[in-house]
Amino acid sequence: MQAETSSPARCGLDTVEIVRMEKFLAVTPPDQLAKLFSATELADAGDGPRRVESLAARFAAKEACCKLFPRETALGTLQMQDFSVRRDAYGAPQIELSANARALLDRYRIAGLKVSLTHTASSASAVALAEPARLDVPWFGKWCYYLLPFRRGVALGNLRRVFGDTLPESEIVRLAQAYYGHYIRCLLEFVKLPLMSAARKKKFVRVENMESPTKAHAKGKGLVLLTGHFGNWEVSTVSGIQQFPQFKGLFHFVRRPLKPQLLNDFITHRFRKAGFGTIAKRGSLDQILDLLAGGAIVVYVFDQHASGKDGVKVDFFGHPANTFKSPALIAMSSGAPVIPASSWREPDGTHVLRFEDPLEFAESDSGGEAIRANTRALNASIERMLLRHPEQWIWMHKRWKPR
Repeated sequence: MQAETSSPARCGLDTVEIVRMEKFLAVTPPDQLAKLFSATELADAGDGPRRVESLAARFAAKEACCKLFPRETALGTLQMQDFSVRRDAYGAPQIELSANARALLDRYRIAGLKVSLTHTASSASAVALAEPARLDVPWFGKWCYYLLPFRRGVALGNLRRVFGDTLPESEIVRLAQAYYGHYIRCLLEFVKLPLMSAARKKKFVRVENMESPTKAHAKGKGLVLLTGHFGNWEVSTVSGIQQFPQFKGLFHFVRRPLKPQLLNDFITHRFRKAGFGTIAKRGSLDQILDLLAGGAIVVYVFDQHASGKDGVKVDFFGHPANTFKSPALIAMSSGAPVIPASSWREPDGTHVLRFEDPLEFAESDSGGEAIRANTRALNASIERMLLRHPEQWIWMHKRWKPR
């Protein structure tokens, strides 16, 4: 297995004059200052004599982080507010990222940012350093990429759409090879799971942030779980949800039939045996609304191409893509909370099933515009989850198709 860094070294540097920061603080209202600095940063700076120097150093750190991404900063898609400074238990400065900044780092395959702050009586300075992510490419992933290149052109084309302006071609090829290795692991796990004991399955999948769907479901309007083909979706979802018997019988998966029919029958049998209902992807709107009204949890796989009247064209990674509009329509009609969920395989072979916080839906006088805006927001949540572990998504699917 080969592990290499995924992006070139990046370094940002910025200096702020203390006098200029003092003048800035004197004329800036508190509510505007709170938009630039986080509550933690303002609290750490305090109200003492070193407040100006402390905020000047943090301002320099934000600027240094922005300088790591000059194009996005110039376009306004990245702002200083996307970065904040906190101190760990030893007093060392750490960079906290907004969801927007985290997605950008993931697109550049950057694991995190390191920062160093200093100041004198006249100026404050900061240096920010990007830590490249490491990618493991197993030997069988390379072997499959070259000798069994099933839909290799589709996978590479999709990867170039997403990473073509942030990664070199050599890294895109490595991502494709890692994806083929992931695909082989999925097949092996699919066979191995039925042979595992209940105790082994529980150790095989770790569930994160289960508090989010639990609290949302308690509102009494049902729940929509939004997910995609992340990690070994068929394995981690079934094993993870089975750890919470209080929800037994409430989960219903909206599924498109698989080919061949034998495989579809096998997966459907496994879902029903685990206590999960299945719903056809077409012609089931009334059924879904009735289930939600009864407190059901509807799981919607949202990352595939939507054909015909099922879809609305909205951006997915900056490219127009026909996207299912039914989840937005269902949520707007029922008031059911929508929670994104994803899974991934850890280096030790275990899996994580993670639930995010509920999404906020936009309102509009135009129903069509509301559906379009909210569908785009759902796509954005899929993007963020996909970028965490891009080698574990279904790149061979033709996500971008002409209508």
